[in-house]
Amino acid sequence: MEEWTKDSYVISMDKKNLNINRIHEFLTKESYWAQGITRERVQKAVDHSLCFGVYEKNGDDQTQVGFARIITDYVATAYVCDVFILEPHRGKGLSKWLIETVTSHKELQEVRGMLLVTKDAHGLYSQYGFQPVEAEKYMKKEMKREEQPPRSVMREK
Repeated sequence: MEEWTKDSYVISMDKKNLNINRIHEFLTKESYWAQGITRERVQKAVDHSLCFGVYEKNGDDQTQVGFARIITDYVATAYVCDVFILEPHRGKGLSKWLIETVTSHKELQEVRGMLLVTKDAHGLYSQYGFQPVEAEKYMKKEMKREEQPPRSVMREK
């Protein structure tokens, strides 16, 4: 698995190093986009995504301090999501390093475009070529998980 080192920090793509409990805790308690998400859904999302963990190294130990997840088909689109650096590690350039690592990753160089949604980090992402999109070109359907699918698509046993 690929790794990048800067000072006492490491970015790794090895999913075995990810601390799912820490990712879940941040997403459910501190993020504005995934409040209340279950640990199982976080694990499922990680399992089906390209992931970058940010770790602080202390001797042989490392502690996860950040994360970014990419949903992609490696051809058309890469959707950058669940990006965070924990509060005690902010202000050290880790967000910039993480986004630079993600956007320059060799497996993502042939996608036609990268997308993301942010409420408060436009300045960060614009440094790496992200620009606001024309809202009238994009559409979204909100899914309600608690609802059953239409009977026409349900199969009874």
